[in-house]
Amino acid sequence: MDFLSLGYIAFTAAALVLYYMLHRQHQWKVLLVANLLFYLIVGKQNIIFILFTSFTVWYGANVLESLKGEFATAKKAAPDRETKKALKNKYMNKKRLVLFLVLILNLGVLAFMKYFRIMGSWGHGLLVPLGISFYTFQATGYLIDIHGEKYEAEKSFPRFLMFVSFFPQLVQGPINRYDKMGPQYLKEHSWSSDRARSAAVLILFGLMKKYAIANMLTDSIARIFDSPVESIPGSLIVTGILMYSVQQYADFSGGIDVALGIALLFDLEMMPNFRQPYFAVSLGDFWRRWHISLGAWMRDYVFYPFALLKPMQNFGKWCSKHFGKHFGRVLPAGIANILVFFLVGIWHGAYWHYVWWGLYNGIVIALSDILEPSFAKLSSLLHLPLKSRGMHIFRVIRTFIIVNIGWYFDRIENMGQCLQCFKRTVMNFYLDALYDGFNGVCLNPDLVKPMYVLGGMGIASIGTMVVFAVSLYKELHPDERLSDRLGGTLSMCSAMLFLSFMVLISFIFTTSTGGFLYANF
Repeated sequence: MDFLSLGYIAFTAAALVLYYMLHRQHQWKVLLVANLLFYLIVGKQNIIFILFTSFTVWYGANVLESLKGEFATAKKAAPDRETKKALKNKYMNKKRLVLFLVLILNLGVLAFMKYFRIMGSWGHGLLVPLGISFYTFQATGYLIDIHGEKYEAEKSFPRFLMFVSFFPQLVQGPINRYDKMGPQYLKEHSWSSDRARSAAVLILFGLMKKYAIANMLTDSIARIFDSPVESIPGSLIVTGILMYSVQQYADFSGGIDVALGIALLFDLEMMPNFRQPYFAVSLGDFWRRWHISLGAWMRDYVFYPFALLKPMQNFGKWCSKHFGKHFGRVLPAGIANILVFFLVGIWHGAYWHYVWWGLYNGIVIALSDILEPSFAKLSSLLHLPLKSRGMHIFRVIRTFIIVNIGWYFDRIENMGQCLQCFKRTVMNFYLDALYDGFNGVCLNPDLVKPMYVLGGMGIASIGTMVVFAVSLYKELHPDERLSDRLGGTLSMCSAMLFLSFMVLISFIFTTSTGGFLYANF
């Protein structure tokens, strides 16, 4: 169900009316019913999987909670230190067993449903349940937190199901945390016109990104990368990658804006997922700004647990002894980073190009940490003003180039074709052939009416400039909300009218009606 479809709008409007009409103590129940109805509407078989994940994780978390109570009672009655130590070892083993069983069960279902295409006839006819990656990671993150005794387990299954199944986040995230969202669901919420206006601007901004930018570029990008590599110049390949860079950001962040805006209508604040990623000064910084919730999940539940394993700690000590403290610190972290991005690549899908994309990012980040002292010495030798505005801009541009090299692996599915594109980018750039190449591929009258392509690109250009201006403002004023700057009703209405106009005019030139990219993950 698309965010802009009449069905989705009517569904959300009905849920909002009931949400604010009923007694405030029952508001979370309205949302729970809405969540389940949403899942039944988008695919009846989907609800089985989300109920399975929710129940097994909820039950496992409560088993962990009861084990903690049993251990506390037994510990008080223990006669000596040795008995207490034995009880603790037994308790920890039971905890780990419960955790591993529930994780294997749920991650196994996720792996099977996402990667059945490589399992022959086993998965024939199966469809990947909507949002399975997002709600599985969200639920298992909660279980790991309970195992780590970060907070107490939720006793009510309906309330936990409410957390896992919140319908705006199911399409493409973000991956929320229970300690942030759980208490919000149970609060009493009242309607606020100011909050509704802020939510409307955020929703329209997201829709503008999706329809007036991403959808305007989709077909042109496809025509470039569907063409025989040997027939197009490297300059056109780079143009396609740059357009893909814009399209992917507009598509994903646009969807997240809409999800956050809808949640805000219900007086719920979900975890932000983007923070001006193309203003990052390093690849590591980029991934702390792009898909923030997934990065935080991987950091807390993969990177740190792996880096703190005893073999990794011993490896770090060995490196410190033989190569110095710097290598003892960065080599284990580098291996953990490579593992994280390998898993992120697999998370994107059962295709090798995603694995290469993940490894590329992990290796570049690991190498940048390893070579940091060398870069510092070189900068000192060259007397570079590291804190100057010019160096900051240089780092932003450098990072943008490194990120876009990674998009080759992400967008071009065939590895042989990807390498050929790299070769033509370097060896056969041919800037003077860009105009003819663009006309022959993107404006080919046998494939599309050039008027629609040029009109769509004009709209996308305006939309991109708006997004750039907003991103720059947020980067320069990180502690200030743009909606606060808009302030008055007139400014807010003007912004909404402009964004609505951009969305509506994009429909005149659209040649693609695809859904959100990250809904596939």
